[in-house]
Amino acid sequence: MARRTAILEPMTPKARLSAVIKKTRDIMRKDAGLNGDLDRIPQISWILFLKCFDDLEQKLEMTEKKYRPVIEPPHRWRDWAADADKGRTGDELLKFVNNGLLPGLRKLSGADGNERRDAIASVFKETHNRMLSGYLLRDVVNELSKVNFNSSDDIHVLAHLYESMLREMRDAAGDSGEFYTPRPLIRFIVQQVDPRLGESVLDPAAGTGGFLVEAFEHIKAQVKSVEDRRRLMEKTLFGVEKKPQPYLLGMMNLLLHGIERPQLRRDNTLRHPIQKIPESAKADVIVTNPPFGGAEEEAIQKNFPETMRTAETAQLFLQYIMRTLKPGGRCGMVVPNGLLSERGVCSRIKRDLLENFNLHTVVRLPEGVFEPYTSIPTNLLFFEKTGATKEIWFYEVQPPEGRKKYTKTMPIRFEEFADCQAWWGGPTRSGRKPGEYAWRVRVEELIGSEANNGIVNLDIRNPHQERNTESKSPTEVVDQLLISHETLVKRLMIVKQGARTTESRPQKSTLLERFLSQRREFVLLDDAISYRRLCVQLHGKGIVPRDTVYGVDVKTKKQQITRTNDLVVAEIDAKVGGFGICPPELSGGIVNTHYFTFEINKEICRPMWLDLCIRAGVLERQVAARGSANYAAIRPQDVLELEIPLSEPDEQDRILTKMRDLAAVMEEVRGMTRLASDLERIMRTNAVAGKL
Repeated sequence: MARRTAILEPMTPKARLSAVIKKTRDIMRKDAGLNGDLDRIPQISWILFLKCFDDLEQKLEMTEKKYRPVIEPPHRWRDWAADADKGRTGDELLKFVNNGLLPGLRKLSGADGNERRDAIASVFKETHNRMLSGYLLRDVVNELSKVNFNSSDDIHVLAHLYESMLREMRDAAGDSGEFYTPRPLIRFIVQQVDPRLGESVLDPAAGTGGFLVEAFEHIKAQVKSVEDRRRLMEKTLFGVEKKPQPYLLGMMNLLLHGIERPQLRRDNTLRHPIQKIPESAKADVIVTNPPFGGAEEEAIQKNFPETMRTAETAQLFLQYIMRTLKPGGRCGMVVPNGLLSERGVCSRIKRDLLENFNLHTVVRLPEGVFEPYTSIPTNLLFFEKTGATKEIWFYEVQPPEGRKKYTKTMPIRFEEFADCQAWWGGPTRSGRKPGEYAWRVRVEELIGSEANNGIVNLDIRNPHQERNTESKSPTEVVDQLLISHETLVKRLMIVKQGARTTESRPQKSTLLERFLSQRREFVLLDDAISYRRLCVQLHGKGIVPRDTVYGVDVKTKKQQITRTNDLVVAEIDAKVGGFGICPPELSGGIVNTHYFTFEINKEICRPMWLDLCIRAGVLERQVAARGSANYAAIRPQDVLELEIPLSEPDEQDRILTKMRDLAAVMEEVRGMTRLASDLERIMRTNAVAGKL
């Protein structure tokens, strides 16, 4: 009998690189210094960055006769990492990386005119090796050495793999206050703003570089010559990022997408006086999702005109963008819903926008676009520096039929902007018509009358919304209920499967002092500046805004600042559950000195795990047991002596995922309840009209 020989198909670049990344992450899971994707992905990023940069430099050394390398021996990848068999390993490798490589990269200087050295120094300024095993680090380096950054196939595939890792990191970062803009939203903004070759494009809050990558892909199709390509690579895309980790990830993201010399700068955009922005820093196009819900310190606020000072980051960024646009320039940006309606300083900023810019379109987004990081409703502003606004068009994007909002597991898709793009009317926006989800407001209705008292409110609701609800037929509502029922069944099966496979894993009782440290960050209120005051609801119901006030209206000038994921405790109300975790959208708010704030070590306890314990009454019961109603107040040390059940971080993540699945079920049930209520109302109306 003839023997058959199996013919093995060669691995595709995607399969090969996927295997490299998977094995790298599996190796990292064995290292005690790394906890979850929030540690692993930045570690992969800086190692990949050095491999990518060395491949690029070797290419430039061959093609440019006078090219002087940015990274020199012994810090080049080829010097210390390339030799898998004889290269450094164990303690020797750790010593070299921690005491030689990273400090050497931080000291690079562009004094000879080589700005790329300054960029590399910025990348590694706050980059640290978190791996504790030099042998595992050697294994990681050996795996990532298999990536060939001079292969267009490898770069293309790795760019997609890297974006998927960033999405995973985004999901893991829900508990650490990091916001990542969904790629469909970025693509829609870039396509509508339509940056052209020859224009400068800026993202002043660049994050991981999503807007710049999308702008690069959009403009790349317009390149016709070598000079066009050079202009796109070196003189078109500019970004600024404040935080070290997103900056590193952004540089890597840009390199992987083929931008050989990223013009991404590590800086705080808002630290420069906006009255003195140089012409060289201004841009033709700005596309961005600036941070919102945060607060800038008083020194930063002084970079803005006295009547326009505020702590709220979104309002400061809007002012910066308005001053940075060139004449004829255009902007597409994300803003929170509160910016549209807020009064005081924010109202003055909006008046400036309407009087000096053409705010031609406001796109209202559905709920849940930024889940699970924040439930704050968001909008897109599109404006141009071409004169005053005469009229504003509003468009309300609808989620898919049968759904009320987006979720982490069912995010927004680019296809869902198709109706808005069809209505848009091309580059000239001609032919727009009012419709079920589109309406127009003339500016004189907003700022022209004395009855408005100078208040500019852009939170204009859809005038057709109520009519739309009433005009639905019972059949349409029943169809929506059936779709929701299908979704509910699927989600219940996920919860059931998780419950069936869950093993009993005991948790140790742990003192809060193991992972809490008291934060003492105070601010002296300025009479002319507005502040958002917060309070903690009782029985573990969380932190909520109390009000927004000017410093002049607050008697006690010394207040505390809260930050994302802080534990905030009301000293008097702790006995009745006055505990809460500060959500990202309320970061930078203030509380008085009768509250205590604590920073959480996330490597030991996930903030959302502590939040779960708070909502379950774990801390409230302990405080109440110490003296019930007679226990007048609690001290910071008393908080640190409280206990919660605590397992390993991976186990906390597993349980929190199951709780999020259950929350998705509850949201679906609430949606079905609303639909059933609509059906009852419509049928009652039809019955009276004799239509049943």
